[in-house]
Amino acid sequence: MHAVIAVKSLGLAKSRLSEGLPAKHRPRLVLAMLSDTVTATVSTPAVASVTVVTPDPVVAELVRDLGAVVHPEPEADPAHTSGLNAALAAGAAAVRHAHGPVDLLALQADLPALRPAELCDMLTSTGHHRSVVADHEGSGTVALLVRGGSAALNPLFGPDSARRHIADGAVELLGDWPGLRQDVDTAADLERAAALGVGKATGVLLREIGVSQACQGTEDLRRAGSSLC
Repeated sequence: MHAVIAVKSLGLAKSRLSEGLPAKHRPRLVLAMLSDTVTATVSTPAVASVTVVTPDPVVAELVRDLGAVVHPEPEADPAHTSGLNAALAAGAAAVRHAHGPVDLLALQADLPALRPAELCDMLTSTGHHRSVVADHEGSGTVALLVRGGSAALNPLFGPDSARRHIADGAVELLGDWPGLRQDVDTAADLERAAALGVGKATGVLLREIGVSQACQGTEDLRRAGSSLC
């Protein structure tokens, strides 16, 4: 399984957090959450590679240091309804160009409570041709899996994306993976992720800026769970 993650320019990221987090901290939070997401993903033995699609040089430097491959963000593609979908499709194409007809995983970049054990369990729990994992609200998508090297990723992220992925033939996976499902778009989401236990980078940042007292890093849990694949 080869993972693809898309990240926009830091200056444009996480505007919905503006009510709960000063603007000066939002780019740092995006980087911290991305760091924990990529760290958990590259630590999962079932994942052979992680490719991050981004136009941002700061993001690119960070994820390279974490062991990910960087792919440039493509120009706007009218075949896709959002820049995120175009970026994920381009990343998927680059992965298959490099590795051949491999299985693909499109993953959100804002999963600071993700643990390798959860990701491993999710990846090994299904043999469906196309699968989707909904977010904690049940409407968005945190992960889209495509097995079989000839099948296109066809990402449909955006509002109500879980339903649209299911309508496109994906089977919804219903496992108990709270860290995987907890993406962060709002201040309330960030508090829920902190309560679950975020990764090292996000935990350090949240303690520094005083957002939550429940910011325990989960690096030991990540290491303990990473051998389960």
